[in-house]
Amino acid sequence: MTPSPLPGPLVDDAWLAARLGDPRLVVLDATALLPSPRHDGDHRSASGRGTWLERHLPGSRHADLTGDFSDREAPYHFAVPSPGALAAALARVGVGEGCSVVAYDSGGGIWAARLWWMLRAVSVPAAVLDGGLEVWSAAGRPVASGEEAEPERPATPVTPRPRPGVWTDVHEVAAISRGERPGTLVCALPAGGYDGSVPTRYSRRGHIPASRSLPGRELLDSQGRVLPQADLAARVGAVLGTRDTPVVLYCGGGISAAGTALALTLLGRADVSLYDGSLEEWSRDPARPLETGA
Repeated sequence: MTPSPLPGPLVDDAWLAARLGDPRLVVLDATALLPSPRHDGDHRSASGRGTWLERHLPGSRHADLTGDFSDREAPYHFAVPSPGALAAALARVGVGEGCSVVAYDSGGGIWAARLWWMLRAVSVPAAVLDGGLEVWSAAGRPVASGEEAEPERPATPVTPRPRPGVWTDVHEVAAISRGERPGTLVCALPAGGYDGSVPTRYSRRGHIPASRSLPGRELLDSQGRVLPQADLAARVGAVLGTRDTPVVLYCGGGISAAGTALALTLLGRADVSLYDGSLEEWSRDPARPLETGA
């Protein structure tokens, strides 16, 4: 197996700029569009391909998290596809066996983190570009527009190797919430989404009982970069201790939670899983409780 050139789950713009021509690297733009809800139940999402066409890293491809990179037969948006479907989607954007992926977006990093988590779940080497397109362009690095040449299909598609404990389903979450199995539930939504004080794009407001609040956006600086290690550890440590294990992250649709998963991984935690259906799935069943307030 070809060793991955990635130094870890996060790379900066200088590292990537020096390696854009590396044939082992495929750069994928994971941007999707998810406007803030105007009222409860206002779910609007769309592909970010148009945004990619306007401005993207040279040589990058668009990984459509509303299309090929989701399970569109699932009862909620952005559902993770099966390992085989994910491998096929990767082949269509030029990712095969021996490739490593650098994911980025133009939406604050959460979409790139979502793609990174999906690839990590099937053992495909991947990293997130810290700060995404905005930090890249602010550094004066080249930005392209329009269509790129069609990628060559890899001679050997990725063989997905699913990792255990990466995803948690609704039944496990319910058992943790009721105290019937060990674990700590963590909501990565902003404070208003957690306490129910702002409109939700889902059917009901609030958070899953017994969960804690750790907004993913608060783990980034003003430029969208992940906080420095000491600041990140302090912010996370105010909510989670080493005995709070395993950690199950959720948000509205499993996107912001992936950004928090990246932060926890950078801090060395390996006891993290993500509830894919998150509040969109949970809130659809009125028998599943939700709490409001801090």
